[in-house]
Amino acid sequence: MRKFFLLLVGLMITVGLQLQAQVLIPVKWNISAEQTTPDEVVITFDASIDEHWHLYSQDIPMAPPATTFGFEESTGFELVGDITETESIEEFDKNFDMVLKYFEHDATFKATVKLLTDQKVVIKGYVNYMVCDDTRCLPPSDEEFEFVFNAPEEEAVIEASSTNDLTGEGENSLMGFFLVSFLFGLAAILTPCVFPMIPMTVSFFMKGGENKAKGRMEASIYGFSIVVIYVLIGTVLAVVAGPGIANFLATHWLPNILFFVIFVIFAASFFGMFEIVMPHWLVNKSTANEDKGGFLGPVFMALTLVLVSFSCTGPIVGTILVEAAGGAFLKPIIGMLGFSLAFALPFTLFAFFPQWLNKLPKSGGWLNSVKVVLGFLELALGLKFLSMADQTYHWGLLDREVYLALWIVIFFLMGLYLLGKLRFAHDSELKVLGVPRLFLAVATFSFVVYMIPGMWGAPLKALSGYMPPMTSQDFDVNRIARENAGSGGGVVKKELCETPKYSEFLHLPHGLEGYFDYDQALACAKEQNKPVFIDFTGHACVNCREMEANVWSDPAVLDMLRNDYIVTALYVDDKKKLPESEWVTSEYDGKLKKTVGAKFADMQITQHNVNAQPYYVLLNPDGEILVQPRAYDLDVAAYVDFLKTGLKNHKSGKTLK
Repeated sequence: MRKFFLLLVGLMITVGLQLQAQVLIPVKWNISAEQTTPDEVVITFDASIDEHWHLYSQDIPMAPPATTFGFEESTGFELVGDITETESIEEFDKNFDMVLKYFEHDATFKATVKLLTDQKVVIKGYVNYMVCDDTRCLPPSDEEFEFVFNAPEEEAVIEASSTNDLTGEGENSLMGFFLVSFLFGLAAILTPCVFPMIPMTVSFFMKGGENKAKGRMEASIYGFSIVVIYVLIGTVLAVVAGPGIANFLATHWLPNILFFVIFVIFAASFFGMFEIVMPHWLVNKSTANEDKGGFLGPVFMALTLVLVSFSCTGPIVGTILVEAAGGAFLKPIIGMLGFSLAFALPFTLFAFFPQWLNKLPKSGGWLNSVKVVLGFLELALGLKFLSMADQTYHWGLLDREVYLALWIVIFFLMGLYLLGKLRFAHDSELKVLGVPRLFLAVATFSFVVYMIPGMWGAPLKALSGYMPPMTSQDFDVNRIARENAGSGGGVVKKELCETPKYSEFLHLPHGLEGYFDYDQALACAKEQNKPVFIDFTGHACVNCREMEANVWSDPAVLDMLRNDYIVTALYVDDKKKLPESEWVTSEYDGKLKKTVGAKFADMQITQHNVNAQPYYVLLNPDGEILVQPRAYDLDVAAYVDFLKTGLKNHKSGKTLK
């Protein structure tokens, strides 16, 4: 079991960097509503369909698979006429052995609704749809929507509720965060403050074998109480922070510097410099209530465990909460649920199966080794917060090669520690190197070797979301090669219409030339008669860096961006202050936007009703959308098709409107 747990810590190095579940969602919906007259509303249902999949028309004899729309009955509105749809393809469908109408790539449906009163009206309903490819069909799904009109300003809500909503935290990332938190919970069990308490606690519940049923019941209450305590902590954070604080935590220098310092303190605690403990009066008060009868005894025992183990679990719990604080409302709750389930698991399981206690390894120096390894991970992950502030405010303190150098040193020292060549004050001498520890050392040194070429400009795609952008690197062999090739007849450098604004501190990846201002890009598009590629991005956007490293680097994608589009990166979190003449008053919240990031973040929300990045929009020179925008998706083939469709629609004069 000890070997399994040691390998688990190694697994956390990889899983903790990035973990994403794969869920098949071939259709993404964007549902919006526009009040065209005082008593008429047009609801638009835009469907973006993945490559090789098709969505069925309303005009087929079966439902499902026909796309159908349902509206909740109301005396406040009525549907006017039929729901229209864009032109479909009519061909023989192998799945149903008949000729059917369907859509590929994208589809748009429009419903006209008449408002029957000048009082508050709620329009609520759903889209039921089915998608298939050439060999399979997915079960029918519902996409819900809700819009409010004629409401007082403070009540007004216009939104679409969607499982594919691009403006919030997706199911994939929440599931990934739950699994990472679960792994951290398992790691917390292996710390010196917790592991020795397992046999002591289980023995207390078993009481020498007397009344096993009662002991198991108390152990279950004990485990459940641990989960409740930690979930309550996550709930309090969710309520206090709220969803609106996410952008502030992700981009402002103050919380990011604070989080960096917190992670350094956590690391120092794990290295044995000091212990983070709860006040003694609080621990003593909880301990005094353990003898209460009935259900309260195990509850206070659980509270005591949480308090006395805080010196080991506090930094781990703090790490999860810091990572969760800038996410969706549910993220702190999900994080604490995952952590507490893993943390409570052994106490409950061993109470039900006490014979397993004989297989537990004895406490010893290996427990402190787990703490130290976690300390190295805390130190490495904490640099991400300092990097966010550095990139957003252009301090130039933590460019890519500096960041990489620090990670290389941190993980090299961690490898030496695992081999017993580096010891801290609380460590015992490592006389024999175990096989699991050797494997973990090999994995750590291999990770170090993988990072070293990055010092000379290697893309390191597996870490692209966690590294500062390549444009911040001073010595980049690839960039030097591109520049020499460009001057020597290799890559042709695209001529821009004028010097891009903000180019002194903003840059595009892969040597691309483009703009960082919407108006400049549109003017150049008109001059050169090219479509505009808008990239709503951010310095603190992990997924943006992954898209640039894994999708934009594809030769077909890069060729079209370089030659066929006016590329424009609009940074939504940049803190560069605009001259007063360029300040804008938001149509969304009425506030004055005074920085580059605030201006373009507001543009994304007001024009596209989306506030998540990355978000890619293709426009014609008149600013009209050519194809359904895309968000984070590492499918290169689908991205190539997205760009090709945009070019095709630009040449034919087709737009989404």
